Amino acid sequence: MKSLIAAPLLGALGSQALAGASGAPARQLARRLQPGMTVGLITPASNAPENEDIRFAADVVRSLGFKVKESRHLYARNQYLAGTDAQRAADVNDMFSDKSVDAIFCMRGGYGTPRILPLLDYKTIGKNPKVLLGYSDITALHNAIHQRTGLVTFHGPIAGQNFTDYTYAEFNKVMMQAQHPVALGEAPPFDAAPGRVERDNRITTFVGGRARGRLIGGNLTLIASVMGTPFQPDFRDAILFLEDVHEAPYRIDRMLTQLWLAGVFDQVAGVVLGKFTDAGTDGNTFSLEQVFEQRFGQLKVPVVRGLMIGHVKDQTIVPVGGQAELDGDSGRLTLTEAVLR
Repeated sequence: MKSLIAAPLLGALGSQALAGASGAPARQLARRLQPGMTVGLITPASNAPENEDIRFAADVVRSLGFKVKESRHLYARNQYLAGTDAQRAADVNDMFSDKSVDAIFCMRGGYGTPRILPLLDYKTIGKNPKVLLGYSDITALHNAIHQRTGLVTFHGPIAGQNFTDYTYAEFNKVMMQAQHPVALGEAPPFDAAPGRVERDNRITTFVGGRARGRLIGGNLTLIASVMGTPFQPDFRDAILFLEDVHEAPYRIDRMLTQLWLAGVFDQVAGVVLGKFTDAGTDGNTFSLEQVFEQRFGQLKVPVVRGLMIGHVKDQTIVPVGGQAELDGDSGRLTLTEAVLR
């Protein structure tokens, strides 16, 4: 069985499989988004249950002022995957090589992007830098593409969701106006009054101080899933950002412990914890706060929790590979350099 599985993987990766162990590629920036651009719509992980959901996603993209080009296998379904691995990888490769496509939005996450990482044409992707936008399972794409090509990609809303006013404002300032320096993930406005203060979007500081570095990370489950593979991110001097959904505290503990045992937290310059929604904290369990305190409380780098990153309606956009500063004392994450050209 070993020869049936390992050999094709090694053959598909070739020398690229070892690229992550050598020097990192130079950083590449895509063009900033402008009205009238053509956005390629892909489903690299799971698909929506109904075709109308896909048509809805295309209309969301149009509502932002863009034209839409559907990928060849956009409507494909294969159990819990949006088509076969080959089909989904082909759609990613095609959209990067297609000169008529200016940017690429993912219709949704779900599960499946780690399966296609060996099938991506990183050479072609590197020669055609474009915006790639999505989150959750798309984390594996973001980090693999940045690792292999140096391209800054964007952990942010999927096409298959309506943008709140907050999400659109974050999208506009990061993707359209391409502002920098700019704060990322600050809490949306709250109508405070006597006896009423913000509760849902508070910032918790586990370790204070300041740090600068590349933004690396995304969904915790996906980061854990590529540890020990050729697609493991380079965590050295990075600001690691993490989020997740539907993961109980013991599972979050398990994944963070895996990163800790792998030495990740000894390498990073700082840690940003976004939203860990629907965590199932009822019953006999550590709270998420206790889990985070155990894993991060003794670090010598800034660690904060609570920014608007993750499976929430009001969602910021985090450039994977972008340079940022983390102020642990104020709980502020600031993009310090241009991430689009």
